Amino acid sequence: MKKKNNNPSVFRQALLLGLFSTLGPFTIDMYLPAFPEIVKQFDSTASLVQFSLTACLLGLGIGQLVMGSLSDVHGRRNPLLISMAVYVVSSLACAFSPNIGLLIVFRFVQGFAASAGIVISRAIARDLYSGHELTKFFSLLLLVGNLGPLAAPVAGSGILSFTTWIGVFIALTVLGAYLWTMTKWRLPETLPPDRRKPSNFAQQVRNYGMLLRDRQFVGYMLAQGIMIAGVFAYVSGTPFIYQNIYGASPTVFALLFGSNGISLIIGSQLVGRMAHRVSEQAFLLFGLWMALLASIAVLIVAIAHGPLYALVIPLFLFVASIGITSTAAFPLAMESQAHMAGSAAALLGVIPFLLGAVVAPLVGIAGEDTAVPLGVIILATSTAAMLANFLLVRRGRGPRRTIQHEM
Repeated sequence: MKKKNNNPSVFRQALLLGLFSTLGPFTIDMYLPAFPEIVKQFDSTASLVQFSLTACLLGLGIGQLVMGSLSDVHGRRNPLLISMAVYVVSSLACAFSPNIGLLIVFRFVQGFAASAGIVISRAIARDLYSGHELTKFFSLLLLVGNLGPLAAPVAGSGILSFTTWIGVFIALTVLGAYLWTMTKWRLPETLPPDRRKPSNFAQQVRNYGMLLRDRQFVGYMLAQGIMIAGVFAYVSGTPFIYQNIYGASPTVFALLFGSNGISLIIGSQLVGRMAHRVSEQAFLLFGLWMALLASIAVLIVAIAHGPLYALVIPLFLFVASIGITSTAAFPLAMESQAHMAGSAAALLGVIPFLLGAVVAPLVGIAGEDTAVPLGVIILATSTAAMLANFLLVRRGRGPRRTIQHEM
């Protein structure tokens, strides 16, 4: 029988797993205020520095495929321990990179290692909960995890106020060491040996094949993944848009960027608190429409060269829609995947990062002095996510399903 969310230890579980989820946002976001400084340090270009973000996103995406499968075979704890150790070493390597090329390489390794925190924490959630209880627990997990996008750029700008961008990666090294310690001493194993998959590469490939042939799983995966890819365009573009176009200081940028962490929290908690009253499917559709309308507003403001506040407001709503769609789509996709939760969580995690790796450098393709590419990209992702939900999920579904508790 699955655990219920009224357990007094639920929030402590969500706090611990949420800390591992924050490793991804901290790895992605913490060095964003330093983008202009890194360009000058290596005598590079905006697009090339953004490619270091792309490399990290590729590592986060590919790593989840590997770590998700390994956690189904070897349990959740040991792969996480090894990954946190690799994260510490790669973060130090980033800090002392002598050129932009090696920084890009080490960022890939750092992202690969950080992926374990994301995918394994979600697999552990599926080990412990199901149905609406999984939705509620996942919203708690996101409550903690979404503090990462809120705190990371603020922490990064704080570090930059008294040191260089190198200090950011030293701080990430310390964070990785802390999470290794938490894994070693505080994280129990949630996948007993009798529930693990055989160590068979061919079977792992077949598992992914079965998941990719599941029309509704793919629909939810793409709807969530394409939407999050739009957020990575926002992550990549706003350091230059806010600071170069609108003249915001690193501190003001961090506050503006971090405020959208609040919108993520609002969106995810709305779904979690109303999971028994409003269906996950209804929330998903609402979030997709919200994203589409907000992205249209962003593009209009970008073309018209509108004031900063006119850009910040629709971006706030766009990011809030990610909190809604992610929290709704994850339990819908995982509903029938208890037998291979690690692999399913890996696919749900890899698509956003792979797509994000594609769109992140495109934001700077027209230079550092226009926000139009950002508006075009997030409008395209919002439209594509809506189409994925309509064509793969809504058309392929019979009578509307509701997520039931597993007893």
